[in-house]
Amino acid sequence: MQNVDLREFAGLFSAYTELRAQENRTVSISSVRGNIAANSRTDTGGISARVYLNGSWGFASSPDLSREAITSVIKAASENATFLDGRERKGKGPLPKTGVTSENVFQTTKQRLSQKELVEFVREIDNHIVKTYPNLASRIVSLSCLDMEKTLLTSDGSYSHSLIPRSIIRVGMTIEKNGQPIDLSSVYGGLGQFEDALESPSVTYEGIQTHYEHLVRKSEGVFADAGVKTCVLDAELAGILAHEAIGHTTEADLVLGGSVAGPLLGKEAASPLVTLVDFANTALGKTCPVPVYVDDEGTKAEDAVIIDKGILKGYMHNKESAAHFGTSPTGNARAFQFSDEPLIRMRNTAILPGTSKLADMIASVDDGYYLVRPSNGQADSTSEFMFGVTLGYEIKGGKLGRAIRDTTISGVAFDLLKSVTMVSDDMKWTCAGMCGKKQAIPVGMGGPALKCVVSIGGR
Repeated sequence: MQNVDLREFAGLFSAYTELRAQENRTVSISSVRGNIAANSRTDTGGISARVYLNGSWGFASSPDLSREAITSVIKAASENATFLDGRERKGKGPLPKTGVTSENVFQTTKQRLSQKELVEFVREIDNHIVKTYPNLASRIVSLSCLDMEKTLLTSDGSYSHSLIPRSIIRVGMTIEKNGQPIDLSSVYGGLGQFEDALESPSVTYEGIQTHYEHLVRKSEGVFADAGVKTCVLDAELAGILAHEAIGHTTEADLVLGGSVAGPLLGKEAASPLVTLVDFANTALGKTCPVPVYVDDEGTKAEDAVIIDKGILKGYMHNKESAAHFGTSPTGNARAFQFSDEPLIRMRNTAILPGTSKLADMIASVDDGYYLVRPSNGQADSTSEFMFGVTLGYEIKGGKLGRAIRDTTISGVAFDLLKSVTMVSDDMKWTCAGMCGKKQAIPVGMGGPALKCVVSIGGR
């Protein structure tokens, strides 16, 4: 990112102001049946300013990082705030004051790979797949990297610089069974620039072998019996449930918009076995998939405890919502591009581990399903959800049975969490989550396995 000292512009601030320089650098490479179908590298960056005046916000941005452009952006944002204040006349008080200095840069010390070398990395994985699993009908290997670099200065005295990178390899494999394609995908990598997150193609091979074994079982599998069933949801499904169906309902802007979580504050919202947290940067002693140390309003990022032993304890806040609810901001204001305003967003949302062993959870189910991998999902402000399931197994008499074909689960998330009777003692994160609330942005999702009751779809 172009070297600009934002502190030189602090004298131009006339009201509460956030000044942010940002650059997103992306790499995307995709191989379909051995043919390179996509190969791109993009850099998008610029400057933005946001000004608060009596409850009204003025915002302006520019892709130009010259002194003249930065000065113009601050001036435009200030004028926009004054204009809106004169018409909206909200008359709100000042925002909570925060001031923090932070430097968090996850930059590799290794020699960076060229675009050609990254293409060869993808080709090597593809060659391994086609040689090791010759019966596949199709295969896709894709690489995606995102470096989000931000420098932020606020009139409260916050100054932060961060580089949060994520590097992902996705593998999709398809088997044909009775003329019908059966597919399954898996993901490798996570936090870090590519050279740190994925040291060599071989780091994916063990996972790809497991992936293939699941795919073969799925191709020989059956359709689930539709109905309300006792199920064990593995970590990936627990994670998407925590994010999509619970997390969004407890973002304070959506609470103010009438989400189901509003009336539940301080009340039982889940089984006493369930504790759900939106982690800022560290969970259980390890760095989260998407660590946030200072948010895009200059607030130190703190863990937001949403549910504590079944009781809904709080929401995720930016400065404005925290002022409304009379609490402290949690550091959940995030923007994806330099030209985006910060919104209340999740960071790393997960249910905490319990005390049960996964094997014991499966053994306790007489007739149900072990659901392993989701495809996608949707939920609304009532916490009603529907998620696709691409990998799962029958449980019969406490033992895993046949694999099942693609299906769905649905229900009301808070009702599902109240039905939880066992929580596994392990914790897993998904490394490639993206949240699409107005702006797409990387998020972490995770948790243990949950034994619960849920409605599952059939053929």
